[in-house]
Amino acid sequence: MSQVQTTTQATEGITATQRWNIRRALSQTGTTGDAVFRIVLFASVFIILAIVVGMVGMMLSNAMPAIKHFGFGFLTGKNWDPVRNEFGALPFIYGTIVSSVLAVLIAVPISLGIAIFLVEQAPRKIAQPIAFLVELLAAIPSVVYGLWGIFVLAPFIREHLGPILQKYLGWLPLFQGKLTGIGMLTGGIILAIMITPIITAIVRDVLTAVPVTQREAALALGATKWETTKVVLDNAASGIAGAIVLGLGRAIGETMAVTMVIGNMPQISASLFEPAYTIASVLASNFAEATDELYLSSLILIGLILFVVTFIVNGLAKLLVMTVTRGKSGTAKAA
Repeated sequence: MSQVQTTTQATEGITATQRWNIRRALSQTGTTGDAVFRIVLFASVFIILAIVVGMVGMMLSNAMPAIKHFGFGFLTGKNWDPVRNEFGALPFIYGTIVSSVLAVLIAVPISLGIAIFLVEQAPRKIAQPIAFLVELLAAIPSVVYGLWGIFVLAPFIREHLGPILQKYLGWLPLFQGKLTGIGMLTGGIILAIMITPIITAIVRDVLTAVPVTQREAALALGATKWETTKVVLDNAASGIAGAIVLGLGRAIGETMAVTMVIGNMPQISASLFEPAYTIASVLASNFAEATDELYLSSLILIGLILFVVTFIVNGLAKLLVMTVTRGKSGTAKAA
């Protein structure tokens, strides 16, 4: 009888040890509450990953008819004719790249100027309200930007900005063509306004992350305020690059505002005054009309291209921001 009790106690002891090892593997403290909490967190992460993988798998599966039918020619094709089942994505890729690059060229100088002023120049009483107003721009719905572009920006470009550009720079292909107010330039300006708050906020955080000792050392060596700012910008170069790339990713994926002002015409034109099309805008404009299988598959393939490009751009921006953040925090600790 004593041997049976001893065996039972040993079995219970092994079971308790195993339970403890399991809890220990799930959490550092080995407590049940921490183990459950960690399981919930891991489940949340895997749910997000499953959603992303599911989206990619769904788009890839539905895009296979277009991939098999057109192959690589889908990326280089210029015709978009649903009646004849001729689909080429090159005009949309061109419109997306040009409008996004134009937006970045306009937004980056403005965003850098605002961020430098808020961090390096402005008193705190002034910096906080201005920062709030800039960030408030990011909360405005894109359809509001689109309406403003139609009723305010487009007439301004048609009646004022366009004639001035054609008068002094009309010899360039970029500023030739008919002035309607709706076109690539209008879409680029709208995108620039929309990505300015994003770039400004990230650049401001990156500049703030630069250790104060860098500024103090520059001033102690006799540097002027501008020279000190140059030192700060040099230390924050990777983070600023990440902010720009992140703004570019935001511009690439913008849909509604661009659809309302870019003209929605599948063509490749050197003039910024001519109507164009972007990948996001063609999806918003044509998806409801896609009744044919090949037509729908072509649109999904365009969406897959946009997804991959946006994923790569945002991933690159995140890596750049993480690089500068880790570098500056390490420098601050060492100091």
